[in-house]
Amino acid sequence: MPTNSPISLTSSGLSRRSALKSFAGLTVAGAFLAACGDNKSSPSGGGSAGSGGITFGSNYSDPAPKDAFASLVKSATSSSGVQITVNTTDHNTFQNNISNYLQGTPDSLATWFAGYRLQFFAAQGLLTPIDDVWDKIGGTFGDAAKNLSKGLDGKYYLVPIYNYPWVVFYNKSVFKAKGYQVPATWDDFITLCKKMEADKLIPLAFAEKDGWPALGTFDILNLRINGYDYHIKLMKHEVPWTDPGVTKVFDQWRELTAYQQKGANGRIWQDAAKALENKQAGMMFQGSNQVAANYDPKNLGDLDFFPFPAIDPQWGTDYMDAPTDGFILPKNGKNQDAAKKVLEYIGTAQAETTFLATDHWDVGLATGLVAPSYNDIQKKSVAEIAKCKNVAQFMDRDTVPDMANAMIKLIQQFVDSPTPATIATIQKSAEDQAKTIFTK
Repeated sequence: MPTNSPISLTSSGLSRRSALKSFAGLTVAGAFLAACGDNKSSPSGGGSAGSGGITFGSNYSDPAPKDAFASLVKSATSSSGVQITVNTTDHNTFQNNISNYLQGTPDSLATWFAGYRLQFFAAQGLLTPIDDVWDKIGGTFGDAAKNLSKGLDGKYYLVPIYNYPWVVFYNKSVFKAKGYQVPATWDDFITLCKKMEADKLIPLAFAEKDGWPALGTFDILNLRINGYDYHIKLMKHEVPWTDPGVTKVFDQWRELTAYQQKGANGRIWQDAAKALENKQAGMMFQGSNQVAANYDPKNLGDLDFFPFPAIDPQWGTDYMDAPTDGFILPKNGKNQDAAKKVLEYIGTAQAETTFLATDHWDVGLATGLVAPSYNDIQKKSVAEIAKCKNVAQFMDRDTVPDMANAMIKLIQQFVDSPTPATIATIQKSAEDQAKTIFTK
C-alpha cells in the first residue's frame, strides 16, 4: 500500500508561495472547470461510442456544473471532430464505485480528482499515462498544476480544469443589516456565532448525509491547529490517529458543534446551502464549487466569503483545502486515440474560456488566461488561494480511499454524539483501521 503524500506544490524549485501564486493565477487570470450529461444510478462505463467516438463518464450531476460541462463537451466535439457521448452519474455514487468502475468497462474518459486519489489508481495500473498529451498542452499550465497532474512515477495522468476554495460563506445583506463583522480569530468566530443565535439565525448551515462534507471541517481545524505538514503526515499515517494533536482537533470541533445546524447526518449539502441562501443560516463552511454553484444566479451577487479564522497564530490562515478537478484516461476505456484528441483540446486556454462562459464558481488553471466572465466570488477565490503557503486537496483525496471511507463513518458518529467518549472511541477505531489499511 503506498504511503506517499500528494505531490508537493513546491517541487521543481518553486517556493511555496510562488507555487501557489502560479497555481491560482495571482492576477484575475486563469480559469475553469468540468461537469456532466445524462443521469445513471452508477458508473456503468463504456456503452456504445460509435465509430471513432468516445464516451465520457461524468460525476457532475448537479444542474449548474452539468450545463457548464455540456458547453465544454460541445466545443470539444467541434474542435476535435470526435463525437462524445456523456454518461452522468450521481457524484457520490460515482466516487464510491470508482474502483469497480475502473477495473470493469469504464468510459473512454472520466472526471476525477488530483491528489492521492489520482496517484492511487495510477499506481494500480488502472489509468493510462498521458505524457504525449502533455507534450502538446504543457505550455498551458504552471508548475503547480503540472505536479498535481502526475502519478508517483512522475508520469502525467490528469488534465486539470479548475480548483476552488473551502471557505466560510455568508450573505452580504445579512451582515450589513445585523452589523456583523468578518471574524479574524476563533474567539471572534464563536462570538459571531453567539450573536447569530441570539438573532434567531442558524449560525452555521451544516450537512453530512453525503458523508464527505464534514471531512472539510476536520481538515481546516487540523490545518489551523496543527499546520499543513502535520495534516499531510496524518493523511499518510506517519502520525497516529490517537495522537494528542488529533484530540485537539475534535475538542475544538466540539465547541463549534453547538452552532452547527442540527440533524446534519440526515441532511444533504444542497439543503444546507439553501438555508444559507434563504437567510435562515448566517454562514456555511464549504467549497465554492458547491455553495456558489447552488445559489440562484439572481442571488449570487449577495454571496461573499472569508477564510476560516485563525486558531494558532503560528499558522494563521496560511492553509486551506483547494481541491483540483480534471479528467483521466481509464486504462480499460475504448478509443484512446480519440480520447487523447479530446484531452488535447480540454488542455487549452480556449477550452477554459468556453467553460467560464457558464461556470461562475470555480477558478481556472491556464497560465495567463484572462477570464472575462469572472464574478466577485471567482476573483476573490483566485486572490485567497494565492495567499496560501500551501493547499490541501481534501481528506478523501489526500489519503487512501479505504481510510477516507473509514473516516467518513467515524466523523458521522462524532456529528451524532460530539462527546469526549465518542472522540476517544473514534481515535482508537481510526488508528486500528489505519494500521490495517496502511500495511496491506
